[in-house]
Amino acid sequence: VQLQAFGGGLVQAGGSLRLSCASSGRTSAGLSWFRQAPGKEREFVATINWNGDITYYIDSVKGRFTISIDSAKNTAYLQMNSLKPEDTAVYYCADKGQRFWGQGTLVTVSS
Repeated sequence: VQLQAFGGGLVQAGGSLRLSCASSGRTSAGLSWFRQAPGKEREFVATINWNGDITYYIDSVKGRFTISIDSAKNTAYLQMNSLKPEDTAVYYCADKGQRFWGQGTLVTVSS
């Protein structure tokens, strides 16, 4: 299984970005997003099952980020609104079992 994440970029604080994670197949219960900020450990951001009816977020993004999935395309999305400078990180997607990872896409939020 190969995962490809894309959609990152530079945005001002308060702006929005949508990340996409395209998977070549299904190996576990769904897809997840993680991020790693400079000098910090990688952290979990959000996850969704293939049916799209079960989602979970870390507290710091609740109400601002929305994860969704297009099961027919094996693609998950992360809509990020009201972005903050502390959201700056490389964002990775992975299968829920964390066996397969995408290459990461950089999100930079300027103040």
